[in-house]
Amino acid sequence: MVLVNGIAYPGELLAIMGSSGAGKTTLLNTLMFKSSPNVIVSGYTALNGFPVSSGTLSSLSAYVQQDDLFIGTLTVREHLVFQALVRMDRHIPYKQRMIRVEQVITEVLTDPPLMFCDEPTSGLDSFMAQNVVSVLKAMAKKGKTVVSTIHQPSSEVFSLFDKVLLMAEGRVAFLGSTDEACTFFKQMGAACPSNYNPSDYFIELLAIIPTREDSCKQTIELICDNFQNSEIGLKIHHATEPRTDLHMQEMGMGGWMDLGSSWKVSDSKRSPYKASWWNQMRAVLWRSWLATMKEPVLIKVRILQTVLVGLLIGVIYYGQELNQDGVMNINGAIFVLITNMTFQNVFAVINVFCAELPVFKREHFNGMYRTDVYFLCKTIAEIPVFIVIPVIFISISYYIIGLNPGPERFWMAVFILTLVANVSTSFGYFISCVSSNVDMALTIGPAIIIPFMLFGGFFLNNSSVPIYFKWFSYLSWFKYANEALLINQWEGVEQIDCTASNITCPKNGLVVVETLNFSFENLDMDMLSLAGLIIGLRFLAYLALLSRTYRSY
Repeated sequence: MVLVNGIAYPGELLAIMGSSGAGKTTLLNTLMFKSSPNVIVSGYTALNGFPVSSGTLSSLSAYVQQDDLFIGTLTVREHLVFQALVRMDRHIPYKQRMIRVEQVITEVLTDPPLMFCDEPTSGLDSFMAQNVVSVLKAMAKKGKTVVSTIHQPSSEVFSLFDKVLLMAEGRVAFLGSTDEACTFFKQMGAACPSNYNPSDYFIELLAIIPTREDSCKQTIELICDNFQNSEIGLKIHHATEPRTDLHMQEMGMGGWMDLGSSWKVSDSKRSPYKASWWNQMRAVLWRSWLATMKEPVLIKVRILQTVLVGLLIGVIYYGQELNQDGVMNINGAIFVLITNMTFQNVFAVINVFCAELPVFKREHFNGMYRTDVYFLCKTIAEIPVFIVIPVIFISISYYIIGLNPGPERFWMAVFILTLVANVSTSFGYFISCVSSNVDMALTIGPAIIIPFMLFGGFFLNNSSVPIYFKWFSYLSWFKYANEALLINQWEGVEQIDCTASNITCPKNGLVVVETLNFSFENLDMDMLSLAGLIIGLRFLAYLALLSRTYRSY
């Protein structure tokens, strides 16, 4: 339980301190409306006495969380440009945004009047920690309200704080200036020894020692109760009582408008996003494209893999002729092409969304862009790759194998295999969006692909599929692609060489297709079905990603 009643003023740097588990980060998440669903929150967050909503507070503040989550392939400048495009008000011109990027080395990008920082000095040495806190102190002096959690600061850093909020067991043990803190604990009979870092002393005093849990909890309860009933505690309680002004009916509008004369609340308050949908689209697409292009090694490996596998399949099935053995080998080669294109593309994207999920959720909940914008941009940015790859693959293996040599047949095969590549990519997106991590995606992905592959018409004739498994074939892109490529291969083949003694040898292409229980009339429907699977799987992937935004953050 976290029971906190406190206040922070403009122009002050307030440090929230306490031992591990005291509730510091929980308090910040609650103030910023970012608590997980299993946390029950009562009370309210107010600006100048007027309760505010999550959207209003988000537009007026910046929340610097402890964990750094960035797209690793972007430079610092590119990251700042992206932030400027999606976080600054939609009516600010592009040129002014870029000027702001140049100024950001010494300032905060959106220059908000409120700042919340969760352990900004974590992992830093004492010198760097002092520099960071000095920057926060300088920002507070400009009239901002800066609230920061910090864990055992040095005495130099502690002296920089205007106010400290000491927490223990989820309660407020003290809130006031550093001098008032020393006075308060001295009156409690627990004066800080001379030549002792006050922050270390306070944290040790309010910590739970494993061998003395009961006595420590009694001490903490006594300190918290005394502060609550102290003169400072009563003043804070009175100052944080909700206002009853007529402005309250305006849902806080007007009561906090004096937070800073330089701060202008976005007139896009009807939307939680600063940037318009189109500007979000342009910014996220630009970043997604940069992230894709800035992995040249990965792209080269994909192309090299495609070339080598294409050559390998071509060499294995080299120079097939139109006879009984050739028919079986050609049909097998076609199914191998489909299978390779499926697994290659599924594994290429199966980690895309689950790997970037923490970054996406943080940026989305910070009101930077919509879920549909992120999903569309990620998929659009990768489309060129998943068009080039199948073209290279089929171009290498097609004529080496000895498939139907007509140019229109070749380009039809290219088109069909490109559809297969994008269906499998869509399936990979879906698995990535429903998986909580990469390991889970790699586990369930192949397990789901195998049944669709079995009902693709190569291992099992469609006429012998049990009725209760028939729906697998209707959802199997292997089946549609296999039928389409076989029709493309055998249509117009009037004669297949057979020995006189072999009565089971198919005489022409029509017999080959009919033997597999396929029909020449289904070519258009097969391609439409593949296109439908691309759209359907991507829509399901989007819904899965959207559902993640409603889960715990």
